[in-house]
Amino acid sequence: MILKLINHRLISKYGFFLESGGQVGPGLKVLNTSLIIINAGAEVGENCTLSQGVTIGVANRGKRKGCPVIGDNVWIGPYSMIVGKIKIGNNVWIGPNSYINIDVPDNSRVFGNPPQILPDENAVKDYIINPV
Repeated sequence: MILKLINHRLISKYGFFLESGGQVGPGLKVLNTSLIIINAGAEVGENCTLSQGVTIGVANRGKRKGCPVIGDNVWIGPYSMIVGKIKIGNNVWIGPNSYINIDVPDNSRVFGNPPQILPDENAVKDYIINPV
């Protein structure tokens, strides 16, 4: 019951919803809390940055049924959706308005729908600010 009250407060005051069971690592940065949803079962690594309108959600059927696992040092652009049992690697930049339902390797930039992946060793350089 207490978790429901906390979540209600987060939603009404900040527009941020973290379902019980979701795991979030230290160093999470939320740039704008407008409509951010992190589904139960999702895992978010260390030093990740979420922009407004981000959804980290579940796929309820198909071969990717489940929730995403997001690595460390990931920047997720505004209004992006990451859904299904996928793995987002470390040091990944996800562009605005992207729909990601495939695995993304470490050190990459990914954007669009369908997602396009570009290798980039400096994908999150200057995007991850003050890591813990």
